[in-house]
Amino acid sequence: MLRASDPFKLLDEVVSQAGGCAVIDGGLATQLEHHGADINDPLWSALCLITMPHLIKKVHSEYLDAGAKVITTASYQATLQGFQSKGIPVEEGEALLQQSVQLACEVRDDHWERCQSASGPGLQCQQALVAASIGSYGAYLADGSEYSGNYGPDMTLQMLKDFHRRRIQVLAEAGPDLLAFETTPNKLEAQAYVELLEEENIGIPSWLSFNSKDGINVASGDSFVECVSLADSCSKIVAVGINCTPPRFIHGLILLARKVTTKPIVIYPNSGESWDAENKQWVPSTGVSDTDFVSYVLEWEEAGASLIGGCCRTTPSTVRAISKALAVNEGIKWAG
Repeated sequence: MLRASDPFKLLDEVVSQAGGCAVIDGGLATQLEHHGADINDPLWSALCLITMPHLIKKVHSEYLDAGAKVITTASYQATLQGFQSKGIPVEEGEALLQQSVQLACEVRDDHWERCQSASGPGLQCQQALVAASIGSYGAYLADGSEYSGNYGPDMTLQMLKDFHRRRIQVLAEAGPDLLAFETTPNKLEAQAYVELLEEENIGIPSWLSFNSKDGINVASGDSFVECVSLADSCSKIVAVGINCTPPRFIHGLILLARKVTTKPIVIYPNSGESWDAENKQWVPSTGVSDTDFVSYVLEWEEAGASLIGGCCRTTPSTVRAISKALAVNEGIKWAG
């Protein structure tokens, strides 16, 4: 598969090659824990950049084998400020951010070579994209505020821009195909991202995804439609969507997004479980099985989703089931 000469066309190309709806990966931290990683730490999955980088590569590989055409780096909760709080100097923190991209690119390239060698008649072999994950300010706080959007009355647009600026620069320069601004809980932070992309003239595309607790607004209570409109206004953002949101809300949110944007819609819900910030654990009572999760997939595609994957508490099994469902629907022979 030849890459588009314009980096801002790459995501469209992957979606087109996939038949109209491409698969993205699932929960990184969930799978790291499955393999024995202890990430009960303010850095969360980013702790493995320091302690177990080989395990990050293993999980990336598992998602590619499951059919993912976009994999996200282990940088969601990796911030220079967070590293400094652990005594890690800025230069080493920047190197860890770069490493998150390098690990994903190495695995992607190895998988691509294996895929080319193994391709048979009727099988599609696509080179996956690497999306550098950027979590919200609330993710850095590690106090659950990424699920509330409540950063306190003193938070300002400039403070958020100052917090995110250098991390965005470092990740963009590390060589990913795109940036993924994830679990954005309020409009103020979305505004900070939009302005930073323009001010720093970031030369690779981005997607911006929000989370919702009610299927109408983002986590803070800001209008989801207004947040999508803001993302739509930025030429640096090539896709907009929803992540870490219960599956039952996704269909309605896609329809709301479609009213104000023609950009590709990316959706990667969680399993339906809820996060208990006080006890720092997922409450499983409302979770759905892989079968239940995947039962929504074709409905989401029909509603207008162009990229579908999973977030917290989803696994390679979830992504494999999504891949198979979409392949059958598109009449594509699936190699997984």
